Amino acid sequence: MKLAWLLWLASILPQHDADRTCLAAMIYLEARSESQLGQAAVAEVAMRRRESGRWGDDVCRVVNAPGQFAVATTNKNYMLRNPQAWKKAWLVADNMLRMWERPKDKREFVVPDASHFVAEEFASPSWATGERIATIGAHSFYRVN
Repeated sequence: MKLAWLLWLASILPQHDADRTCLAAMIYLEARSESQLGQAAVAEVAMRRRESGRWGDDVCRVVNAPGQFAVATTNKNYMLRNPQAWKKAWLVADNMLRMWERPKDKREFVVPDASHFVAEEFASPSWATGERIATIGAHSFYRVN
């Protein structure tokens, strides 16, 4: 399926379903080869950003914020060709949204306080000098003020 189609679909769905679609697309693009834990950590960063309101007040706005996640930087004609990876990302997105519905003190965090992540094999952004929270798979997670 084409990324442009998924993003269009998200634009007409009810908010919860749109958030799940956008979060799953971000997980797929950023971490489809990672473990479920690694995917959950990537999703957690997006959810934390949504909660802060700095990058947007819904998941779709957060993951589409210019230059922040692969959803915003990937060619919209990109084809998602791995149905197994999509299914896994879809389930992780659902689990993350359910967890984020809980009160903050009842959530189970993978990368507490992480606001950024990077696959350091492919990029070395200037902000990656902040406090490293964890490394899971190919991704390092940071708390950046």
